[in-house]
Amino acid sequence: MEAKLVRWGDGLAVTLPAEQVQRLGMREGQIVEIIAKTPRITLAQMIAEMRRLGPAYEPEAVDWGPDVGSEIIDDDDPR
Repeated sequence: MEAKLVRWGDGLAVTLPAEQVQRLGMREGQIVEIIAKTPRITLAQMIAEMRRLGPAYEPEAVDWGPDVGSEIIDDDDPR
């Protein structure tokens, strides 16, 4: 559920959509626990940002030295 922060005097208050409040059986004055989560970036968001920025922002290839035989990525693979 998403909620909106609004100014309430010197602080902030969380407003919840009425439909969600009714569905959950919540009432005014009820104590609720709020768990803040750090925003996370999804793989889809990362790929979209890479495409938006274009090839100019691609990192340069790094030469890690000669292969030792246990690599799982083939350098000649065109992917």
